[in-house]
Amino acid sequence: MYLKLAWRNIWRNKRRTIITVSSIMFAVVFALFLESIERGAHDLMIDNMTRFHTGYMQVQDYRYKSEPSLDNAFYYDNNITDWIGENGHRIDFTIPRIETFMLAAGEEQTRGAIVMGTDLARENRLNDLEDRLVDGRFFERGDGSVVLGNGLADRLNLSVGDTLVLLGQGRFGMTAAGKFEVAGLIRHPLRDMNNQIVYLSLPDAQWLLSAEDHITALLVTPDHVRYTGPVVETLRSGFDNDELRVLTWQEMMPELLEALEFDRAGTRVMMIILYVVIGFGIFGTILTMTLERLREFGILLSVGMHRLKLALVVFIETFFISILGVLSGFILGFFILLYFHFNPIRLSGDMEEVVREWGIEPIMPAALAPDIFLWQGIIIFSLATVICLYPGIKIFTLNILDSARN
Repeated sequence: MYLKLAWRNIWRNKRRTIITVSSIMFAVVFALFLESIERGAHDLMIDNMTRFHTGYMQVQDYRYKSEPSLDNAFYYDNNITDWIGENGHRIDFTIPRIETFMLAAGEEQTRGAIVMGTDLARENRLNDLEDRLVDGRFFERGDGSVVLGNGLADRLNLSVGDTLVLLGQGRFGMTAAGKFEVAGLIRHPLRDMNNQIVYLSLPDAQWLLSAEDHITALLVTPDHVRYTGPVVETLRSGFDNDELRVLTWQEMMPELLEALEFDRAGTRVMMIILYVVIGFGIFGTILTMTLERLREFGILLSVGMHRLKLALVVFIETFFISILGVLSGFILGFFILLYFHFNPIRLSGDMEEVVREWGIEPIMPAALAPDIFLWQGIIIFSLATVICLYPGIKIFTLNILDSARN
């Protein structure tokens, strides 16, 4: 009976109900949007760094993390890949890489460069590298050509068909030098990498660095990111008595985690301020609704209705309104976030330059994680429910004679 009475009451004054529901709905949408944009920016940063730099996890020599030198490269053959495939469930594919720092020179200019030898077919599965090509073609296995970031090519005044000279130190201090044709240029999404990266085939890199059959890292890609933890534990148990170690991207990039945590702290402060503003907005709407109904409450009390029953009915009314507001916010928010998920906000001007300096693409996509909806719904609903206790408190303290004068 109370539920039916409360449901009928909220639709007696449709305009008042719609205003109250709308205030809660827009509060939910705003909170969802802010949380989703922040989560999307973090996910994009992590995705860029893992796909184009470290991968989700790596197999390395145990000394390589503290001393990233070619001297700490490890012997790589198909036996390792076969063992990982047989014992590491939930693994999609692996990528062997050999990476070092060398001098890259054109006809007149010289710059420091990150030289990365890799298996192009597997690399492309991880980061769609071929889609980043802006000129020329990609190298073939062992053909003696390279692909440069177009930022590095501009610094060296090189274009497709020119010759690139690489000079540095190979394994165990051996001199490493070679000439390579520039086969193509790519636009790398990470600015620092775009200004330094040189890709070449794994056999060419191993020959250049006098590191035949050796690599500095074996990237392991799970079927899904959520399987990273179990896969790492499985691989670590297999390498316990070996000189190889398995590291996750969190262990390889602690600075990134600290930066993200610092940013989350700032977002939490913003969210608290937002909740305060939302709370006052909802309270203002509920206060107005309550003051409008004081005469109605006084009449009901004067004809013998118990204050507890009246307060219960009014609380159920506001409870229904809160549910309608949150559900409406979920529906509207989902379509808004869906749009910005597939059509991310693109930054420009000074903000674009700042974001590129961080090594992120200058876009702000919206994340669609279910827990965003869950937690924002719970917080806004709890906030609205607490505020909706006010009409009940007013009913218990209401003076019937004073209400009749309103």
